[in-house]
Amino acid sequence: MPANKFNGFTDYGIGIGLRVPHYDHILSEKPTVDWFEIISETFMVEGGRPRAVLDQILAQYRVVQHGVSLYLGSADFPNRDHLKRLKALTKITGTPWISDHLCWGSVDGTVSHDLLPMPYTVAAAKHVAANIRYARDYLELPIAVENVSSYTEFHASEMTEWEFLTEVVERADCGILLDVNNIYVSSENHNFDPFDYLNFVPAHRVAQMHIAGHTKFEKYLLDTHDHPVLDPVWKLYAHAIQRCGVTATLLEWDDKIPSFAEVHDEALKANAYLAGARAALTPRTSANRPRAGL
Repeated sequence: MPANKFNGFTDYGIGIGLRVPHYDHILSEKPTVDWFEIISETFMVEGGRPRAVLDQILAQYRVVQHGVSLYLGSADFPNRDHLKRLKALTKITGTPWISDHLCWGSVDGTVSHDLLPMPYTVAAAKHVAANIRYARDYLELPIAVENVSSYTEFHASEMTEWEFLTEVVERADCGILLDVNNIYVSSENHNFDPFDYLNFVPAHRVAQMHIAGHTKFEKYLLDTHDHPVLDPVWKLYAHAIQRCGVTATLLEWDDKIPSFAEVHDEALKANAYLAGARAALTPRTSANRPRAGL
């Protein structure tokens, strides 16, 4: 197993997304959870129930912020007002890193509210990397970018998705939020081998992983996050952990959300894979990990 420069920083264990249907259960029962991932945009307002709940969560749990609207691939630099409010939230949460998607979604201030795929070109990679560095310098926090699920491709692309992801993160010197379910969904939609993706992505830059359920339709897969993780995704996750080592893992369940116990039980299935990764770390490897940082 190769050394992962982010292991020591992101060995957070298994996380769950903080979602409204579970607020009351979490606050009353105080379940044992390694950490919660919050959608930054939900809490980038002052007052209201979300912020009141977040204050109580922060008193008991670690929180990591995940965003859905930085649009790092859009033509303009990230919106300065958005960054300002995002940075204010990071001061409250103490999040160790920020993640958002490797996508675009806005044009001249008009926001699509969707995670649109990039053309895989060198020019696009240079542009996205510059936007990542701009956001990182403003936020003064490490950034990890997430591969998105996609349903269409650009004829202008010059490389594979994993080559593009590598080009971006090496130019930006940032981390990767490796969404294993998204890799599987895109591989089925675009007819590539998902294990090729995992084998060639720079493992030393993987700071966090996502796992989730998807839905199969007649001609495509859709990243729905509305049921348990399917077997092909668990197999990919096992390989990803084998390559990348111990990595903070988040179970996404965002629609048709069942009880907290069911979501928690599904998330904890990942522990078996993380345990194997920890066992593979020899004392020498652990003692000589590089200083962590994204």
